[in-house]
Amino acid sequence: MPEAPLPFGPPTGADAVPDAHGLNLYACDPWMAPLLGLYLPADLLAHLQPHLHRLGALAGGQLDEWATTADHNPPTLHPRSRRGEDAQRVDYHPAYRAMEQVAFADYGLAAMSHRGGVLGWPTPMPPAAKYALTYLFVQAEFGLCCPLSMTDSLARTLRKYGSPELVARYLPGLTATDLDALRQGAMFMTEQGAGSDVAATSVEATENTDGSWALRGDKWFCSNPDADMALVLARRKGGPLGHKGISLFLLPRERPDGTRNSYRIVRLKPKLGTRSMASGEIRLEGATAYLVGDPEAGFRQMADMVNNSRLSNGMRAAGMMRRAVTEAMFVARHRIAFGQTIVNMPLMQRQLLKLVVPMEQARTMVLQTAEALRRSDAGEKDAYALLRILTPLLKFRACRDARKVTGDAMEVRGGCGYIEEWADPRLVRDAHLGSIWEGTSNIVALDVLRAAQREGSLPVLRAHIATLAGNAAEAPELPAALARAVALTEAALADPSLARQAASSLYHLTSAAAMLWEARQPNLPARAELARLVLRHRVLPRDPLAPAEPPASPELLAMALRT
Repeated sequence: MPEAPLPFGPPTGADAVPDAHGLNLYACDPWMAPLLGLYLPADLLAHLQPHLHRLGALAGGQLDEWATTADHNPPTLHPRSRRGEDAQRVDYHPAYRAMEQVAFADYGLAAMSHRGGVLGWPTPMPPAAKYALTYLFVQAEFGLCCPLSMTDSLARTLRKYGSPELVARYLPGLTATDLDALRQGAMFMTEQGAGSDVAATSVEATENTDGSWALRGDKWFCSNPDADMALVLARRKGGPLGHKGISLFLLPRERPDGTRNSYRIVRLKPKLGTRSMASGEIRLEGATAYLVGDPEAGFRQMADMVNNSRLSNGMRAAGMMRRAVTEAMFVARHRIAFGQTIVNMPLMQRQLLKLVVPMEQARTMVLQTAEALRRSDAGEKDAYALLRILTPLLKFRACRDARKVTGDAMEVRGGCGYIEEWADPRLVRDAHLGSIWEGTSNIVALDVLRAAQREGSLPVLRAHIATLAGNAAEAPELPAALARAVALTEAALADPSLARQAASSLYHLTSAAAMLWEARQPNLPARAELARLVLRHRVLPRDPLAPAEPPASPELLAMALRT
């Protein structure tokens, strides 16, 4: 429980400014370990415990220092050498390189889904393991998680659709945990006139006599532009109009003979956030590329990579919310004002709980979606349809919630929270990215409807929610609310202006039902109260002029306000 009022005066000077640096972000999280006990096999979780503790300490200490340094020292482009050679070199601060060592090499976060041996585990790990570790990493550093996710997703898409020759040539580099052998991945899709409107793609692909293809045109927003390989959408010369004329190509930075490929980084983007990681504009000048999969299914195949990236985007939003709330909780528990720590003040408790609810919703939805991904990859019935709708739901709502949660958490620190020496401004800047990359909020909300219409996902999700909720004795309003949310989504199929409203309702009900399921497991009874708070404040109608109910029980407050 929060401490009693202090009998002595407040500290002064630097002692009055709480600083959470050095906090172990895994050990201080009251829900992380119990939740992983539900979503991971017991033997794997036991094996990962020391790695989770070590990464939690790094994220709250050295990794956070490197992230701050890299954010303040963004990469620079050197297009030519001093001799006039077309060098196309991007220079990164040593702090960024140190973080690459942790993410790609020490923890193998891009490799662990694809092969055994990472972190001493003999087989590929399930998605929940990868996302649990990356959830900790992103609490310190968001920017590098983009190349990390794209390398992982490119490997997945290449394994799924690439020819045996392409897989044999390029997959080992994508899944290496030695930085000298590692070949990072990227995704070059966006053009000035073809962002979400992929059918407007104008980059042209012409087949060469040796079976490779030559790509010409500009790609407008390319993160990790100096990656060793990228998946690129291009329109086949002479192909049909629309999506069927667009194919997916693997573009290596170097040709098989070791010569530099024919494309240039025109410039790096000056971005609001993710400053540690380079994003640039690419000009393809007859670049050699290789067809991936069915030439008329390029967009569908790229969508597989995009959807995997969207899941990662939702996980990153959840992690950033957790870090922001951890900082706010630490400040509230250690900041003394008016003779007591501010966490004792009822209004502060209410505001902190308003941060906790969406933060915990997002974490639960990440774990639910990760489990759906595992089941889908295993070929379980209806799992793909469930994954197909959970992914855009997570990306849509969690990424939007992160913008508000990080901003409101920054306010708890007060004026210091606005200063770039603290993590808060970086979290706020980076949080705005999630609802833009891999599809803006409108596009992703419409994708929820597309999943319902094309994959039959809505009845699968409804059945999943009902199973999670059980008899809903602790939340009797849930079944009726679910029926109304399904009806709203069906109405949105005819009137897409309702897409965002429908997506939010499905997200809130799924997360509430999943929390009820979590609460029935040992050590997690407080999750049921969180589920009721989701329903009360994010689903059910209420009178905005009526006095608010008490924010939470003493038991939930004791759990939620820990750091």
